[in-house]
Amino acid sequence: MIAGTDGWLFLSSDVRFLSVGQFWGADAAKVSRAHKSESADPIPAIVDFHEQLKKRGIELLLLPVPPKAAIYPEKILPNVDLHGEPAAPWLARFYQVLRERGIDVVDLASVFSRDRANERGSVFCKTDSHWSGFGCVLAAQTIAEKIREKLVGQQRKNYAADWKETTIKGDLVDLGGSKTKNIEPEKIAIRTISDKETGAATTPDPNSPLLIMGDSHTLVFHDFLAEKSGLLDQLAYETGSAPDLIGTRGSGATAVRITLYRRTRKEPDYLAKKKMIVWCFAAREFTESDQGWDKVPVGQ
Repeated sequence: MIAGTDGWLFLSSDVRFLSVGQFWGADAAKVSRAHKSESADPIPAIVDFHEQLKKRGIELLLLPVPPKAAIYPEKILPNVDLHGEPAAPWLARFYQVLRERGIDVVDLASVFSRDRANERGSVFCKTDSHWSGFGCVLAAQTIAEKIREKLVGQQRKNYAADWKETTIKGDLVDLGGSKTKNIEPEKIAIRTISDKETGAATTPDPNSPLLIMGDSHTLVFHDFLAEKSGLLDQLAYETGSAPDLIGTRGSGATAVRITLYRRTRKEPDYLAKKKMIVWCFAAREFTESDQGWDKVPVGQ
């Protein structure tokens, strides 16, 4: 954990990721924390996953969450002057390489940078490693714009949205030990989503053509830190139907694809219902995942 200014806290792994330069191809093994050098380069695994899904008629949308320090660099380096340049230039180059390989990538950096000082608050929590409630809404709106036409014909449901304030204890507070023990709980805005008629919470729909899979960014505000306000909830509101969800508190790189594989082993027809998968994980996973980037089958 790295303490910034104005009470902002940052993951040291986020900052390390921003410092390593090119992290794919021949350079991957030099900078990756993967235990196996052959699993260091993320490109082969991502392309393989995309091609497996394509053969099944499923589109992949890659949604890496930009490092918090790339959106708020002045909170960790108060005198920084980027002269209008992005704080994570290697990420933009990497995404272009993926697009040239046929991967559809959503770069949230431009969206988050545009709304980094919104009246709803910041797009990241100050004391937590995840996006804020407002950042989660922005991510869902961005996804919805990309996929709405893919969901034509889906039965729509009416959801109610209500902005509220909630108090959280960010995960970075405990990482700081004695240095952060006196930090006050953080207040953030969240948009709670519920069934307009019954007030019930949104639950994953295993029959949905849309699957959201990934790390804890897919779970935060849905089943921890808050309820009814996570990515699944926001996408249900934005699209009118609840997606399916496979989320993990661990790595969003290889571990979550193994979870998907186990699901398809149990339910051989599971993927037959899917038209699109949104794969969401922290961008630092490209170098910071110790498990690395192994190729994993999506099914039998």
